[in-house]
Amino acid sequence: MADDHATSDTSRADQAGARVDALQRLWAPWRYGYVADDDPIEGCPFCVLPARPTADDRSTLILHRGRHTFVILNAYPYNPGHVMVVPHAHVDRLDLLDDEASDELWASTRHVARVLRERLGCNGVNLGMNLGAAAGAGIADHLHQHVVPRWQGDTNFVSVVGSSRVLPQALDETWQVLAGGFDAL
Repeated sequence: MADDHATSDTSRADQAGARVDALQRLWAPWRYGYVADDDPIEGCPFCVLPARPTADDRSTLILHRGRHTFVILNAYPYNPGHVMVVPHAHVDRLDLLDDEASDELWASTRHVARVLRERLGCNGVNLGMNLGAAAGAGIADHLHQHVVPRWQGDTNFVSVVGSSRVLPQALDETWQVLAGGFDAL
């Protein structure tokens, strides 16, 4: 159904002689950082980012560094607080992890789930690994465990109709909320 009332943006565009479509737009200028890659990573990000100094942890989104794994916020989150637990070893299969790394991967995952519930108040958590490109892994050469906080009703019209996500918090703010939860790990 066509809207009989033009918005101020439409009026300005019409006055300028520009063609106007009927799409509604969600304005989220803080997300520009996701598309403007001012710090391109050469190589595997799961190897490059933890090789940077610990003083850079906030800017690299690393929340915790363990002996065999590290915890990092997903730069392209499915939901606010979407975290990944990543082994330091550059392997693409679970059976290639040694026992100590495998144990720490699971212990860190358990800790992350607890921190997300305590600090973000989520109602549930999705865990998942996509092992291999055929399974949907975006970074197929370096396995990683996704830990995604979920809330009742967190899927809305944007997800269903627009194939998009609305993230109500900037990554730096999420890092700040979660970072203190890893002091005991």
